[in-house]
Amino acid sequence: MEDELEDRVLHQTYLSFMKIVTRLTSSAPHDTPVSYLWKMVRLYFLRSEVAVITLGIILFIMYLQTIEQWSRTLLSRLSQAMSPISSVQRMKFMEGSEADKQSWELKGSLSAAYAIKGRRMHMEDRFIINENINNTGISLFAIFDGHGGEFAANYAKDHLIQNLYNKIVEIDAFKEGKIISTPTKDNAEDKPQEPESNTSVERKISFKKSVSTADDTSKKEVTDPELLAQLSKARPIITREVRPTKPIKNVPVPLSSYLDKGKINFGKLLTDEVLAADRLLVEAAKRSMNVAGTTALLAIMEGNHLIVANVGDSRGVMCDSRGNAIPVSFDHKPQQVREQKRIEAAGGYIAFNGVWRVAGILATSRAMGDYPLKDKKFVIADPDILTFNLNDHKPMFLVLASDGLWDTFSNEEAVKFIKERLDEPDYGAKSLTLQAYYRGSVDNITVLVINFLDNKVASSATQ
Repeated sequence: MEDELEDRVLHQTYLSFMKIVTRLTSSAPHDTPVSYLWKMVRLYFLRSEVAVITLGIILFIMYLQTIEQWSRTLLSRLSQAMSPISSVQRMKFMEGSEADKQSWELKGSLSAAYAIKGRRMHMEDRFIINENINNTGISLFAIFDGHGGEFAANYAKDHLIQNLYNKIVEIDAFKEGKIISTPTKDNAEDKPQEPESNTSVERKISFKKSVSTADDTSKKEVTDPELLAQLSKARPIITREVRPTKPIKNVPVPLSSYLDKGKINFGKLLTDEVLAADRLLVEAAKRSMNVAGTTALLAIMEGNHLIVANVGDSRGVMCDSRGNAIPVSFDHKPQQVREQKRIEAAGGYIAFNGVWRVAGILATSRAMGDYPLKDKKFVIADPDILTFNLNDHKPMFLVLASDGLWDTFSNEEAVKFIKERLDEPDYGAKSLTLQAYYRGSVDNITVLVINFLDNKVASSATQ
């Protein structure tokens, strides 16, 4: 009897439990968790007012991130303006803190340049704006991108540009019949040339040029430790030791040799001056065992002609009347077939070390300076010369820049960027430089823009 009673109790308990479960199941909603979540989102989060507020918050955050750098610059300038020190004291303070500068800028009548140190420890870029030299109608622009220290870039900026300036003045005067055809002075003294006493040529000893972070780096040598380490690894093929070389006697070149049918042969002039400056630079570098080097990108304009000389991987790009990007120089990279064959013929090699490098050291196959690589002719300073008739392209502008820009911008992107900002006071040079930094360029960045619109070049040439 007891067993039967227990069975009945269990049976009744089971029936009661099942009735309760059945009631709960029948009263529960049939929505799945996913559908229930979507219903909540639709009811609360996709309401028009909620969507508008959320979008506004996102745009506001993006705006704050974009203007962060600009606001810092503005606050810095405001604090300087409100400082109680006088303008003279402020100028002396800025001159005294040259090594701490982060940016450099220069504005001409038809061109502008902007440069930043960026994420590098030292600023090794240099630039030149030299418009309408001595009222000759000839303008000279240059970009020097140093590596391994500032010595080579400073040397090229000071001595190569000064010699070019002097030669252009002399040749133009000779062409106009103002001076007698005489051989040019020997540049071995490494001094700017002075006019002949019997000439009527007026020399301007001051001319537009860029600000330099250090004018005499022979006293304060800044040499890249990484470059020195790479040189040590390359021994005995390449050493920092100074090898004796035969002195090269300077052969005076008559001014008439730079004239071709009454016009200046700027290609020959640029080639001769770059190679002469490189030879003197190498000699000066050996005296202090300074392994620094520099690229050189030079542009000369006379009337409707543009002549570009390039040594290294700085680059020039022209925007024609249709907005097309036209290269006016070509990078010298070790992996190029022409450059690789030349390096191997000299007994050298290229190796991949992050990028392709000459002997695993230098990422450009041509440069001024770099005497350890120059001794064996693994690296040369011979410039490529390209000449353009501006009437054929009717260009809007020309961009010259160090590879800090081209690491983050293609030719087409840079042209499009500047085209939309030509109305800015510096023709977009500053905006493009900063944008390259925002895109992650880790190098020094220098951008020089020459504006061809409104016939500014032609009017400058006739002044």
